[in-house]
Amino acid sequence: MNKPLMAKATAVWLVDNTTLHFKQIADFCGLHELEVQGIADGDVAAGVKGFDPIANNQLVQEEIDKAEADPAHKLKLKFNSAAVGEEKRRGPRYTPLSKRQDRPASILWLVKFHPELSDGQIGKLVGTTKPTIQAIRERTHWNIANIQPIDPVALGLCKQSELDTVVQKAAAKKAADGEVMSDDERRKLVSTEQSLGGEPEPKIPSAISGLETFSLSENADEGEADEEVDNSDILDADSFFNLPDESGDSEEQP
Repeated sequence: MNKPLMAKATAVWLVDNTTLHFKQIADFCGLHELEVQGIADGDVAAGVKGFDPIANNQLVQEEIDKAEADPAHKLKLKFNSAAVGEEKRRGPRYTPLSKRQDRPASILWLVKFHPELSDGQIGKLVGTTKPTIQAIRERTHWNIANIQPIDPVALGLCKQSELDTVVQKAAAKKAADGEVMSDDERRKLVSTEQSLGGEPEPKIPSAISGLETFSLSENADEGEADEEVDNSDILDADSFFNLPDESGDSEEQP
Protein backbone atom coordinates (compact mmCIF):
# COMPACT_ATOMS: atom_id res chain seq x y z
CA MET A 1 0.00 0.00 0.00
CA ASN A 2 1.34 3.39 -1.01
CA LYS A 3 -1.25 5.58 0.71
CA PRO A 4 -2.73 5.45 4.20
CA LEU A 5 -6.27 4.43 4.98
CA MET A 6 -8.75 7.30 5.28
CA ALA A 7 -6.28 9.69 3.66
CA LYS A 8 -8.27 12.88 4.22
CA ALA A 9 -8.97 12.07 7.87
CA THR A 10 -5.27 11.25 8.32
CA ALA A 11 -4.37 14.61 6.78
CA VAL A 12 -6.73 16.33 9.25
CA TRP A 13 -4.94 14.63 12.15
CA LEU A 14 -1.47 15.51 10.84
CA VAL A 15 -2.46 19.17 10.35
CA ASP A 16 -3.85 19.39 13.89
CA ASN A 17 -1.15 17.43 15.74
CA THR A 18 2.13 18.03 13.89
CA THR A 19 4.18 20.85 12.41
CA LEU A 20 4.70 19.12 9.08
CA HIS A 21 4.66 21.16 5.89
CA PHE A 22 1.61 21.01 3.65
CA LYS A 23 3.72 19.44 0.89
CA GLN A 24 4.83 16.60 3.17
CA ILE A 25 1.28 15.85 4.29
CA ALA A 26 -0.01 16.07 0.73
CA ASP A 27 2.58 13.62 -0.60
CA PHE A 28 1.95 11.19 2.22
CA CYS A 29 -1.84 11.24 1.94
CA GLY A 30 -2.07 11.47 -1.84
CA LEU A 31 -3.73 14.89 -1.79
CA HIS A 32 -2.99 18.22 -3.42
CA GLU A 33 -0.99 20.75 -1.43
CA LEU A 34 -3.76 23.35 -1.78
CA GLU A 35 -6.25 20.82 -0.45
CA VAL A 36 -4.13 20.36 2.67
CA GLN A 37 -3.93 24.12 3.03
CA GLY A 38 -7.71 24.23 2.77
CA ILE A 39 -7.91 21.70 5.61
CA ALA A 40 -5.72 23.93 7.74
CA ASP A 41 -7.90 26.97 6.93
CA GLY A 42 -11.10 25.08 7.72
CA ASP A 43 -12.44 25.32 4.14
CA VAL A 44 -11.93 21.62 3.32
CA ALA A 45 -13.01 18.52 5.26
CA ALA A 46 -15.06 20.53 7.72
CA GLY A 47 -16.45 18.20 10.38
CA VAL A 48 -14.12 15.32 9.46
CA LYS A 49 -12.68 13.65 12.54
CA GLY A 50 -8.92 13.14 12.47
CA PHE A 51 -7.64 9.59 11.99
CA ASP A 52 -4.54 8.85 14.07
CA PRO A 53 -2.03 7.01 11.82
CA ILE A 54 0.19 6.11 14.79
CA ALA A 55 -2.57 4.44 16.80
CA ASN A 56 -3.74 2.63 13.66
CA ASN A 57 -0.31 1.18 12.89
CA GLN A 58 0.32 3.19 9.71
CA LEU A 59 3.04 5.57 10.92
CA VAL A 60 5.62 5.73 13.71
CA GLN A 61 6.46 8.77 15.81
CA GLU A 62 10.13 8.60 14.79
CA GLU A 63 9.12 9.11 11.15
CA ILE A 64 7.11 12.20 12.06
CA ASP A 65 10.02 13.59 14.06
CA LYS A 66 12.38 13.17 11.10
CA ALA A 67 9.94 14.92 8.78
CA GLU A 68 9.43 17.81 11.19
CA ALA A 69 13.21 18.30 11.47
CA ASP A 70 13.81 18.03 7.71
CA PRO A 71 11.24 19.64 5.36
CA ALA A 72 12.65 17.61 2.46
CA HIS A 73 12.03 14.28 4.21
CA LYS A 74 9.09 12.28 2.89
CA LEU A 75 6.93 10.28 5.26
CA LYS A 76 6.89 6.54 4.76
CA LEU A 77 4.17 4.11 5.77
CA LYS A 78 4.98 1.64 8.48
CA PHE A 79 5.81 -1.78 7.08
CA ASN A 80 2.92 -4.19 7.43
CA SER A 81 3.72 -7.79 6.60
CA ALA A 82 0.03 -8.63 6.18
CA ALA A 83 -0.22 -6.21 3.27
CA VAL A 84 2.59 -7.79 1.25
CA GLY A 85 1.30 -8.91 -2.14
CA GLU A 86 -2.11 -7.29 -1.75
CA GLU A 87 -1.51 -4.81 -4.57
CA LYS A 88 -0.63 -7.68 -6.93
CA ARG A 89 -3.73 -9.73 -6.22
CA ARG A 90 -5.97 -9.93 -9.26
CA GLY A 91 -9.22 -11.71 -9.76
CA PRO A 92 -12.60 -11.46 -11.48
CA ARG A 93 -14.20 -8.05 -11.64
CA TYR A 94 -16.69 -7.40 -8.85
CA THR A 95 -20.24 -7.27 -10.15
CA PRO A 96 -23.06 -5.73 -8.07
CA LEU A 97 -25.83 -8.08 -7.02
CA SER A 98 -28.37 -6.12 -9.07
CA LYS A 99 -26.45 -6.85 -12.29
CA ARG A 100 -25.31 -10.42 -11.76
CA GLN A 101 -28.36 -11.85 -13.48
CA ASP A 102 -27.34 -9.94 -16.63
CA ARG A 103 -23.95 -11.62 -16.96
CA PRO A 104 -25.16 -14.64 -19.01
CA ALA A 105 -26.70 -12.28 -21.59
CA SER A 106 -23.46 -10.33 -21.87
CA ILE A 107 -21.40 -13.53 -22.13
CA LEU A 108 -23.61 -14.78 -24.96
CA TRP A 109 -23.18 -11.42 -26.75
CA LEU A 110 -19.40 -11.58 -26.47
CA VAL A 111 -19.27 -15.21 -27.57
CA LYS A 112 -21.51 -14.47 -30.56
CA PHE A 113 -20.00 -11.21 -31.81
CA HIS A 114 -16.40 -11.56 -30.59
CA PRO A 115 -15.47 -15.24 -30.83
CA GLU A 116 -11.79 -14.25 -30.88
CA LEU A 117 -11.93 -13.39 -27.16
CA SER A 118 -10.65 -16.03 -24.78
CA ASP A 119 -12.52 -17.23 -21.71
CA GLY A 120 -10.07 -15.36 -19.48
CA GLN A 121 -10.65 -12.07 -21.30
CA ILE A 122 -14.42 -12.44 -21.11
CA GLY A 123 -14.19 -13.34 -17.44
CA LYS A 124 -12.24 -10.18 -16.63
CA LEU A 125 -14.62 -7.99 -18.64
CA VAL A 126 -17.88 -9.06 -17.02
CA GLY A 127 -16.62 -10.65 -13.78
CA THR A 128 -17.58 -14.27 -14.31
CA THR A 129 -15.99 -17.72 -14.21
CA LYS A 130 -14.69 -19.96 -16.98
CA PRO A 131 -17.19 -22.80 -16.34
CA THR A 132 -20.07 -20.38 -16.91
CA ILE A 133 -18.51 -19.10 -20.15
CA GLN A 134 -17.86 -22.65 -21.33
CA ALA A 135 -21.45 -23.68 -20.60
CA ILE A 136 -22.76 -20.78 -22.70
CA ARG A 137 -20.30 -21.51 -25.51
CA GLU A 138 -21.46 -25.14 -25.65
CA ARG A 139 -25.10 -24.10 -25.06
CA THR A 140 -25.37 -26.37 -22.04
CA HIS A 141 -26.31 -23.58 -19.63
CA TRP A 142 -29.45 -24.41 -17.65
CA ASN A 143 -31.22 -21.25 -18.88
CA ILE A 144 -29.76 -21.04 -22.40
CA ALA A 145 -33.20 -21.10 -24.02
CA ASN A 146 -34.19 -17.84 -22.32
CA ILE A 147 -30.90 -15.94 -22.66
CA GLN A 148 -30.80 -13.13 -25.19
CA PRO A 149 -27.43 -11.58 -26.20
CA ILE A 150 -27.02 -8.03 -24.83
CA ASP A 151 -24.01 -5.72 -25.10
CA PRO A 152 -22.16 -5.71 -21.74
CA VAL A 153 -21.50 -1.97 -22.19
CA ALA A 154 -25.23 -1.33 -22.36
CA LEU A 155 -25.70 -3.41 -19.21
CA GLY A 156 -23.03 -1.42 -17.38
CA LEU A 157 -20.80 -4.45 -16.79
CA CYS A 158 -17.79 -2.85 -18.48
CA LYS A 159 -16.73 0.31 -20.28
CA GLN A 160 -16.60 0.69 -24.05
CA SER A 161 -12.91 1.58 -23.87
CA GLU A 162 -12.20 -1.63 -21.93
CA LEU A 163 -14.05 -3.70 -24.50
CA ASP A 164 -12.21 -2.01 -27.38
CA THR A 165 -8.84 -2.63 -25.73
CA VAL A 166 -9.53 -6.33 -25.16
CA VAL A 167 -10.83 -6.81 -28.71
CA GLN A 168 -7.78 -5.10 -30.20
CA LYS A 169 -5.45 -7.28 -28.13
CA ALA A 170 -7.29 -10.39 -29.28
CA ALA A 171 -7.04 -9.25 -32.91
CA ALA A 172 -3.31 -8.57 -32.57
CA LYS A 173 -2.75 -12.03 -31.07
CA LYS A 174 -4.78 -13.61 -33.85
CA ALA A 175 -2.73 -11.78 -36.48
CA ALA A 176 0.51 -12.84 -34.76
CA ASP A 177 -0.62 -16.47 -34.91
CA GLY A 178 -1.11 -16.11 -38.68
CA GLU A 179 -4.89 -16.43 -38.71
CA VAL A 180 -6.75 -14.44 -41.35
CA MET A 181 -9.72 -12.39 -40.18
CA SER A 182 -12.96 -12.29 -42.12
CA ASP A 183 -14.65 -9.09 -43.24
CA ASP A 184 -17.27 -9.39 -40.48
CA GLU A 185 -14.56 -9.69 -37.84
CA ARG A 186 -12.77 -6.61 -39.17
CA ARG A 187 -15.97 -4.57 -38.93
CA LYS A 188 -16.29 -5.53 -35.27
CA LEU A 189 -12.83 -4.10 -34.57
CA VAL A 190 -13.85 -0.55 -35.52
CA SER A 191 -13.30 1.83 -32.60
CA THR A 192 -16.17 3.45 -30.77
CA GLU A 193 -15.40 6.90 -32.20
CA GLN A 194 -15.39 5.59 -35.77
CA SER A 195 -18.57 3.58 -35.33
CA LEU A 196 -20.43 6.54 -33.83
CA GLY A 197 -19.14 8.94 -36.50
CA GLY A 198 -20.05 6.76 -39.46
CA GLU A 199 -23.22 7.08 -41.51
CA PRO A 200 -25.99 4.60 -40.73
CA GLU A 201 -26.41 1.80 -43.22
CA PRO A 202 -29.69 1.79 -45.21
CA LYS A 203 -32.04 -0.88 -43.97
CA ILE A 204 -35.24 -2.27 -45.42
CA PRO A 205 -38.22 -1.74 -43.11
CA SER A 206 -39.45 -4.94 -41.56
CA ALA A 207 -42.99 -4.19 -42.81
CA ILE A 208 -41.95 -4.75 -46.43
CA SER A 209 -39.42 -7.50 -45.78
CA GLY A 210 -39.42 -10.01 -48.65
CA LEU A 211 -40.50 -7.46 -51.28
CA GLU A 212 -36.96 -6.52 -52.32
CA THR A 213 -37.67 -7.53 -55.97
CA PHE A 214 -40.92 -5.59 -56.15
CA SER A 215 -41.08 -3.37 -59.24
CA LEU A 216 -43.76 -0.77 -59.66
CA SER A 217 -43.37 -0.46 -63.45
CA GLU A 218 -43.77 -4.19 -64.11
CA ASN A 219 -46.88 -4.39 -61.96
CA ALA A 220 -48.27 -1.34 -63.66
CA ASP A 221 -47.84 -2.94 -67.10
CA GLU A 222 -49.48 -6.13 -65.88
CA GLY A 223 -52.35 -4.07 -64.45
CA GLU A 224 -52.90 -2.31 -67.77
CA ALA A 225 -52.95 -5.65 -69.59
CA ASP A 226 -55.51 -6.95 -67.11
CA GLU A 227 -57.65 -3.90 -67.67
CA GLU A 228 -57.59 -4.45 -71.43
CA VAL A 229 -58.74 -8.01 -70.98
CA ASP A 230 -61.46 -6.98 -68.59
CA ASN A 231 -62.74 -4.25 -70.97
CA SER A 232 -62.98 -6.73 -73.79
CA ASP A 233 -65.20 -8.97 -71.68
CA ILE A 234 -67.67 -6.22 -70.75
CA LEU A 235 -71.00 -6.63 -72.60
CA ASP A 236 -73.24 -3.89 -73.81
CA ALA A 237 -76.17 -3.06 -71.52
CA ASP A 238 -78.58 -3.44 -74.47
CA SER A 239 -77.75 -7.11 -74.61
CA PHE A 240 -79.30 -7.61 -71.17
CA PHE A 241 -82.45 -5.55 -71.68
CA ASN A 242 -84.78 -5.38 -74.67
CA LEU A 243 -85.03 -1.63 -74.75
CA PRO A 244 -86.87 0.25 -77.51
CA ASP A 245 -84.77 2.07 -80.02
CA GLU A 246 -84.87 5.77 -79.25
CA SER A 247 -84.15 6.64 -82.87
CA GLY A 248 -87.08 4.52 -84.20
CA ASP A 249 -90.78 5.41 -84.41
CA SER A 250 -92.67 4.99 -81.21
CA GLU A 251 -96.32 4.02 -80.87
CA GLU A 252 -98.66 6.98 -81.29
CA GLN A 253 -100.72 7.87 -78.35
CA PRO A 254 -104.46 8.34 -78.94
